[in-house]
Amino acid sequence: MGTPPIPKAYQFGTSLAVPDWLNKGDNAWQMISATLVGLQSVPGLVILYGSIVKKKWAVNSAFMALYAFAAVVICWVTWAYKMSFGDKLLPFWGKAGPALGQKFLLNWAALPETTQYNSTGGLETAMAQPYYPMATMVWFQCVFAAITLILLAGSLLGRMNIKAWMMFVPLWLTFSYTVGAFSLWGGGFLFHWGVMDYSGGYVIHLSSGIGGFTAAYWVGPRLKRDRERFPPNNVLLTLAGAGLLWMGWAGFNGGDPYAANIDSSMAVLNTNICLVQGWAAIVMGILSGSVPWFTMMIVHKKSKLLQKVDDTLGVFHTHAVAGLLGEILTGFFAEPELCKLFLPVTNSRGGVYGGKGGIQVGKQIVGGLFIIGWNLVVTTIICLAIKLVIPLRMPDDLLVIGDDAVHGEEAYALWGDGEKYDSSKHGNYPDETLDPKLSTGATQVV
Repeated sequence: MGTPPIPKAYQFGTSLAVPDWLNKGDNAWQMISATLVGLQSVPGLVILYGSIVKKKWAVNSAFMALYAFAAVVICWVTWAYKMSFGDKLLPFWGKAGPALGQKFLLNWAALPETTQYNSTGGLETAMAQPYYPMATMVWFQCVFAAITLILLAGSLLGRMNIKAWMMFVPLWLTFSYTVGAFSLWGGGFLFHWGVMDYSGGYVIHLSSGIGGFTAAYWVGPRLKRDRERFPPNNVLLTLAGAGLLWMGWAGFNGGDPYAANIDSSMAVLNTNICLVQGWAAIVMGILSGSVPWFTMMIVHKKSKLLQKVDDTLGVFHTHAVAGLLGEILTGFFAEPELCKLFLPVTNSRGGVYGGKGGIQVGKQIVGGLFIIGWNLVVTTIICLAIKLVIPLRMPDDLLVIGDDAVHGEEAYALWGDGEKYDSSKHGNYPDETLDPKLSTGATQVV
């Protein structure tokens, strides 16, 4: 019997738009994954931030997220992509350059610094070269960079000068995010050393948590009454934004293998359970829920430093603490067979599996310390530099009113949350904000 003919839909080289290296399934899944991650930010976090804050900060909070996404896209394709995934400039940084030309974007995707050599100089793991064009890779990595800045913004809601934020985003992307991305994903020193960061525990969560906490220190706190009472203005929309985040994680983790394969299938499922054995997943689940809660609800109240820094949405606890914890626990529990699916360093394993597994825990700790140290220093320098040009914090008179004073807009046609009473605008209604007992509901201020 002869070989059955290949269906036309699976034949390669049928047109200039379908080169022989293109895998249509991988390309489709990667673009879907990128779209899912993008939806986590826009509209996911735009909705969540706009609804989880006081009504008077709904517009400002949503706009901070929307601006960050838009600004990152421009910076990413202009210089930041190659700093994260291009040719090496330093062991922790790639060479800056545009990712805009047709010739570059239509080429076969490749991460040039990811070839792994063993101690004798022989090839250990080939260069990452997924079966789709660079355009797909550039966009997929772009949405990861964008959501990192938006997560960081959660620490600064309710008082950061919007003009200062507009300066902060491109600077932090350039001097902080690109370093973590290249070091751990793009072929930098932590990547080749074998530090595990499957989907951003360090690159995204730890860096945004530390960067946000550091920036919050330099920006300063919200008004005293906002810190004491900051109810969500719409709980249902907060849940809707959280739901978009949850479902978007299928692309966040499922797209990281750079292919539609068994690794991506496991990643999508394990997004909801864990990327380890079942018993280890239970341990990690218990700890990942309880430890960040403990630091937020117990340690925070006893620490003068944590109390001094006004981290609006607790990004330090929910992302920095959780990200660091997850990565260190991965060093303990990473299953050897699953490690083979994505790590460049062969024979990697968690500490509980014996052999060289104990070394992995040390690698995870060192990788975390590098990200923490770099973000503390660089975020501080960025904030101090911006402060020389423009105040980081809005003046108190704007903070009293909120969106109406800052943007000339309000989220809802309701009066009574931060806005000063004006009888010519609001009619003959009593100023309920003068009497806290008269203000009820999430849209009222006290």
